[in-house]
Amino acid sequence: MPTQTHTDRLALRLHANRAQLGQQAALAVAEQMRALLAQQDSIAMIFAAAPSQQEFLENLRDQPDIDWGRVRAFHMDEYVGLPADAPQGFGNFLRERLFDRVPFGEVYYLNGNAPDIEAECNRYAILLTQFPVDIVCMGIGENCHIAFNDPHVALFDDPVLVKVVDLDTACRQQQVNDGCFARFDDVPTHALTLTVPALTQAPHVFCMVPGRNKAQAIAHTLQSDITELYPSTILRRHEDATLFMDADSASLLPVLDEHSAQDSVA
Repeated sequence: MPTQTHTDRLALRLHANRAQLGQQAALAVAEQMRALLAQQDSIAMIFAAAPSQQEFLENLRDQPDIDWGRVRAFHMDEYVGLPADAPQGFGNFLRERLFDRVPFGEVYYLNGNAPDIEAECNRYAILLTQFPVDIVCMGIGENCHIAFNDPHVALFDDPVLVKVVDLDTACRQQQVNDGCFARFDDVPTHALTLTVPALTQAPHVFCMVPGRNKAQAIAHTLQSDITELYPSTILRRHEDATLFMDADSASLLPVLDEHSAQDSVA
């Protein structure tokens, strides 16, 4: 069984490995989806596209008794200027792993090749306002970004819902570390992103963060001051957010040395 506790308002769930994390996160998200669909005609969700989300997405699409036709889907970021069919495109990532695997009612894609990028930001922001988001399924970057809100562009009180950002060096290097791009220079320099308020105004947030390469980000998320220097710390103020970790991503937490981490997630 996983351990569960809180840091400020943020619920913490620790699992032995990323496979168990993906399974349990999918069960929790599916349970929340069913509860909301029992109360309202439709729901809207935001999904992250990253290798860290792979196990979660695989398990979510296999969950039973979900009326996917009453679910609207958004994704939270997209590179600017990648070829439309590039596998690194976040819309393409989610299309392959989720959006084309279950019968969503609607899927709304960000277009990083729109001729007018500011107009594209406005178009997507209008959709987010028209269909208020109920559930966000997200990760945390190595630099503590959420979506592409890197520390130098993250604003907890951002006045817009979608914006164009330049990506910092740590963010771009993560894309190489994750195997998404062969070389640093191949990683786009700019992206469209949903802002911090666009993500955190949803009433339910589920954050899946496996892997040793995320251990420092987890440590900052839970131990550092709540500040835009570490954007993911904002999750500790959310009234219903859950952070799913595995033994690797939690390995730098002081109460979880290697031995105790193994014991606590057995």
